Amino acid sequence: MNGDFHYYATYCASVIAGYSHEEALKICYSANLVDFCSRTFLRTVGGPLSAATTQLQSELADVRTDILGLQDITRIWASFHFLPRNLNALVKRGTRTYRNKYRLICGPNGELLKAAVELAKGKGYEAAGLAMHILADTWAHMYFAGTPSLVINNTDYNFRELIPCESGFENRPVVFSHNPAAADDPETGRYTASLYQVSENSIMNLGHGRAGHLPDYSFMRYIYIPAWNEYREILKDNPSDYYHAFTQMVYALKYLRSEDGIFETDIYDTESVKPYEEKIMDILTVRRISSADAWQEFGESLSGEKIPAFSLMNYQKEYREAENGNKENTCLGRFFVAAMSQKSMVTSRIFSTGSILAGRSIDYKVEGLRGIRDYWQIVGEELGVGKK
Repeated sequence: MNGDFHYYATYCASVIAGYSHEEALKICYSANLVDFCSRTFLRTVGGPLSAATTQLQSELADVRTDILGLQDITRIWASFHFLPRNLNALVKRGTRTYRNKYRLICGPNGELLKAAVELAKGKGYEAAGLAMHILADTWAHMYFAGTPSLVINNTDYNFRELIPCESGFENRPVVFSHNPAAADDPETGRYTASLYQVSENSIMNLGHGRAGHLPDYSFMRYIYIPAWNEYREILKDNPSDYYHAFTQMVYALKYLRSEDGIFETDIYDTESVKPYEEKIMDILTVRRISSADAWQEFGESLSGEKIPAFSLMNYQKEYREAENGNKENTCLGRFFVAAMSQKSMVTSRIFSTGSILAGRSIDYKVEGLRGIRDYWQIVGEELGVGKK
């Protein structure tokens, strides 16, 4: 998903769920920060490198693709952007490596989503926002995996977009280019995707790179053939999926602010969202690269408050000036702790299935910083609270 949903739509969901303007701003800031909290950013603010929730294109260009490098990539992308739906999925054929990669395919309403939302309960607005990013991406990024893999993430050349028309839907071929500087053009059906690489572990085969940004646009409806589905087509209806994500966020956010209760998968607060359904679907279905202005206008109509644009500069001064022993009590500090906890939880769950695709990690929730000892070794840093 793009920032228009992670930031402004998450704000809207937070307000509908009963949070104040100030609380909603902290939640949506953290939800959007997941796409910016790279090691480059962490070095800038003096944060722990193990809290990285994304990798910049410049970082990926120099990434290692040996076993440690691939584990590093998988930790980040499977934990925050391509949360696996079923780590115990039955795979009838293929090697162990293929089965392990297949089980990393992202999708909504899995056991790991329940664990991620429950992990955020009682941990503050920052953890709530991080969990909402993960939840939303399970809908947008379904059918792709957060690890480099040609046999899982590659797509057939036969991509078709379904465009609403008077008679129903026009079936139009999608034309992909591989120039990263070229802008996507919904009017002509030309989009940018990663370059085909025969190497199984090429960074070009990470996530939905082979499908370009199609999964990130709320208006997209498309048919394609994934590499893992035995040459069977998949229909992806983003407007429907994004609406499900929005109503599930409202339900999850109500759970997170409650004193008790349980979080269940496949539950959506359609009742609270019903008065705004038409407005939301209008925003989701308009064919444009970004719907930030529309979501912002909707959010401001809900709260009666001005929603400032997202800025990476927010909260940096607070974090830098805090004493080392008090950094975890700042906005960024709480986000970093939530990120490390989530990453260690997912890594531990993957490892418990017998897969080493994400490496090995002790549960951060139980063991604290010792839970990321192996991760510090990978990034070449010393273990210690002083890396703040």
